[in-house]
Amino acid sequence: MTDTIIRSLQARLQLLEAQDAVRKTIARYMALCDVPARALEGESLAALFCHDAVWEGIGPQYADKFGRLQGPGAIVEMLQRYLPPTPHFATNVHFLTSEHIDVQGDTAKGRWIMLQASGYVDAKAELIAARLEVDFTPSPHRDDVWLIRHFRTERLFDAPWLVNAAQGVRA
Repeated sequence: MTDTIIRSLQARLQLLEAQDAVRKTIARYMALCDVPARALEGESLAALFCHDAVWEGIGPQYADKFGRLQGPGAIVEMLQRYLPPTPHFATNVHFLTSEHIDVQGDTAKGRWIMLQASGYVDAKAELIAARLEVDFTPSPHRDDVWLIRHFRTERLFDAPWLVNAAQGVRA
């Protein structure tokens, strides 16, 4: 193998590893926002964001509802309003599809369509579809971790849903 081929293979491997790291970060974010959540030891929502991260709702249904938050502390404080022990969701599950991850050096942009199936403590339930656009940056502490720099969510539609919760499962 020539040096050119080796460098090309190394670059392709770095790209694939970055895409995988981005995928893992967004998957952990969604899993930690599920109810009931099953956090792994040492996991936290705050650890998924870089120090100057931005989280914002965009579009007519989310811009006013969520606004724009900066910093992991403010972001997690807002998210905690919807997560146990706060009585909001009885069950909540996120699904991601239509994935596109573009890595350019030390930045990455991911786009997904998210389906959120939510049952509320008042017994109402709905399905929500949202478009996510998320910018990522490599962690300054670990080469194999990418952090959320700018999270944007835009509600596309919602529909009523009937929840048949699993017996014995509590938020």
